[in-house]
Amino acid sequence: MSLPEHLPAQAWTTTSAGAALLTALEADAGETRLVGGAVRDALLGLDGADIDLATRFAPEEVMKRVKAAGLKAVPTGIAHGTVTVVGHDLVAEVTTLRRDVQSFGRHAQVAFTDDWRADAARRDFTVNALYADLPGGALHDYWGGLDDLSARRVRFIGDPLQRIAEDHLRILRFFRFSARFAAAIDADGLAACTARANDLMALSRERIAMELRLLLGLHDPVATLALMLEAGIFRPVLPELAASRLPVLAGMIAAEASAGLAPAWERRLAALLPAADTRVAYEVGARLKLSNAQRMRLVAAAQPTGPAPHWSAAWRDGSEAVIDRLLVAGDAAAAVPLIGWQRPKLPASGKDIIARGVAPGPEVAKRLGAFERSWVAAGFPDDAGTVAALLDAAVQS
Repeated sequence: MSLPEHLPAQAWTTTSAGAALLTALEADAGETRLVGGAVRDALLGLDGADIDLATRFAPEEVMKRVKAAGLKAVPTGIAHGTVTVVGHDLVAEVTTLRRDVQSFGRHAQVAFTDDWRADAARRDFTVNALYADLPGGALHDYWGGLDDLSARRVRFIGDPLQRIAEDHLRILRFFRFSARFAAAIDADGLAACTARANDLMALSRERIAMELRLLLGLHDPVATLALMLEAGIFRPVLPELAASRLPVLAGMIAAEASAGLAPAWERRLAALLPAADTRVAYEVGARLKLSNAQRMRLVAAAQPTGPAPHWSAAWRDGSEAVIDRLLVAGDAAAAVPLIGWQRPKLPASGKDIIARGVAPGPEVAKRLGAFERSWVAAGFPDDAGTVAALLDAAVQS
């Protein structure tokens, strides 16, 4: 594909806060540049990348200049050179140029530098090591990132094995970025990730969950997941993920698109686990240290679907849970009618039972429960005659 010769105009640079930040950090003199995903995505015509700036100024100097410009400076990672700048309709991360002195898996000892190429050399992939002058948009490419981006290729900077040794998370990032941008997987990157897959065991499970969430949330990650499963990438940390379940995931993604459903990564993860096995789903959720809500959704999606019609299950468990498990089971046709369904209000209360001669006490709750079951089974009728008849039947049973 053909890329623009300059960075497309960035709207935030013309706001009062954006212009003040660029002036404070002397961007027009080349002391500060836009970097990374913001450059990559802008060149591809995509929206949504965070604003990341690289600068020659030391972190303390960045703080001083930002505050003098009337903006808020937050030292979110100042030991590693990062300051978060907050202004009206602006949040930007400014990081001083760095070079690695020593790496420890996911942690590195860094030294600040004024060398743009040295800063680029410590980044993961060539397409993430692009810089752009602001506001003019001139591009700076030290590792062939523009050619790779044009070819839709995700390639490690330098020796892939060494880059993975420096930061094990790069294994999962390689596949995520490949799923998002690449026309085909880079063979050298794939070989290195396969060789070092066991390095994932050194990562926190929260980090793994974060990358898995981002990967599964992409438009269609099936082909990339197939490569990962074939290469045994997940085996050290998530051996439950099965290649045999990929057709289920592919069908689910097609059903989501057809029904206009947004991707739900917990639902997609459930599709890759053994069918209708809530124990495995719970164990995976616990191992990944998911939040309670995420774990509950994963386990709910892994439950058996139960007999049709599914309205009663939706009444009991919520439509989201039933839609998830129907899609996981491959029954998109049954899931579609539940999309957008709102749980109706029970059209009766204990007062209606008492009015029919039942004395206040436990028997009221029992009779109201009988009414609820028959009302749900009847499809939630709301006309007064049917409701009255179901109430009478519940009292007389």
